[in-house]
Amino acid sequence: MEEDVAWSDEVDGERDGDQLDRTERAALRRVGGLSTELEDVTEVEYRQLRLERVVLVGVWTSGTAQDAENSLAELAALAETAGAHVLDGLVQRRDKPDPATYIGSGKAEELREIVLGTGADTVVCDGELSPGQLIHLEDVVKVKVVDRTALILDIFAQHAKSREGKAQVSLAQMQYMLPRLRGWGQSLSRQMGGGGSGSAGGGMATRGPGETKIETDRRRIREKMAKMRREIAEMKTGREIKRQERRRNKVPSVAIAGYTNAGKSSLLNRLTGAGVLVDNSLFATLDPTVRKAETPSGRLHTLVDTVGFVRHLPHHLVDAFRSTMEEVGDADLIVHVVDGAHPAPEEQLAAVRGVIRDVGASEVPEIVVVNKADAAEPLVLQRLLRAESRALAVSARTGQGIEELRALIDEELPRPSVELEVLVPYTAGQLVSRVHTEGEVLSEMHTEDGTLLKARVHAELAAELRRYEPAPAAVERI
Repeated sequence: MEEDVAWSDEVDGERDGDQLDRTERAALRRVGGLSTELEDVTEVEYRQLRLERVVLVGVWTSGTAQDAENSLAELAALAETAGAHVLDGLVQRRDKPDPATYIGSGKAEELREIVLGTGADTVVCDGELSPGQLIHLEDVVKVKVVDRTALILDIFAQHAKSREGKAQVSLAQMQYMLPRLRGWGQSLSRQMGGGGSGSAGGGMATRGPGETKIETDRRRIREKMAKMRREIAEMKTGREIKRQERRRNKVPSVAIAGYTNAGKSSLLNRLTGAGVLVDNSLFATLDPTVRKAETPSGRLHTLVDTVGFVRHLPHHLVDAFRSTMEEVGDADLIVHVVDGAHPAPEEQLAAVRGVIRDVGASEVPEIVVVNKADAAEPLVLQRLLRAESRALAVSARTGQGIEELRALIDEELPRPSVELEVLVPYTAGQLVSRVHTEGEVLSEMHTEDGTLLKARVHAELAAELRRYEPAPAAVERI
């Protein structure tokens, strides 16, 4: 890494206008610390039976050398989560990716040598490649080429558990694959158009080229996508009914959103004891989990654990998971979890807020929760807490700051608008129960005539309770 740091400083010092020194600009540089080579030979042998051996490659177009390395480190974590064995990582400095081979034809040949030297069977590119770039780079390196989008889609496909989650991932994969279908050998042969004897003459209506195999595949994929969209729409209706039920009962909703692997599920478990899967891997949660919780003042609300976000989240996934992400847009409060121990937490914040804007939830109030405070640098924590107006440092692992977070959620959740005092007879006990569930009880006293309640409730429930408003004399007597 010392060589890379020196190189970075040297590049900054050798600018000619906006031009980098030619040698440095063209260099294909290794990024250290990405290899997941294992020490235990038996484990290596086991993993090689089931894992792809990959070389990572990225194009550094803007920002610092550290930004480029952080991005490739995240790609390595994604590849690991997908089940790959990372052998090497390389970054090239360019103004923009090469339109033909992503890294340029000469560098693609160099990459081919590295692939041969490491024994890799896959190249993973840190960006979304066009169909042409994928084909041309594959033709040069002679192994499978996967881009960042395909990698994330593969992880989603492995982790989706619910019927809706699987359908959404499948739709996103088909949207991604449709323009990237590549025919090989016989698959490019054309079916005979029309109907005829199949002889050379063929006759009228039989000489047309018909459909190629690849065109047939595309048509079938489009038909399957249309069917999948209908199924997802039906499943969305079921979840919308549940959301309407919660809204009708006036139960406030808190959405836990944040970067993947920031600790959202750990936080949900700490707040509710939900028992949701917690795994130190990216995208461990794909299906939203809704759990009941209670504030320190006794107000009931729901907590929703949502899918994690990531930089450059494929737009196919944003579209496909839009119905799942609506949980964020429908929430009364967003608890935005950021990994305080990450090298670039501000970038994570910006990436998540970009997706929150995309799903139309930018107006929802937000609390920033800096998680993993026990592992974070104190200076980083101070910087984040100063930059954000409503922020709190917590550790879902140790419990640090959890009670303060509960109190802040209580403070930020919208409060019922109507305050009243009623004497509810014991025969109408269901109304007292609704006040506890849907409103905020300020005081409660059991008398011989009924339950004397002072509470804040929403307008609909207030209308039902007003008939039990006691006369001032009755209250004085009590």
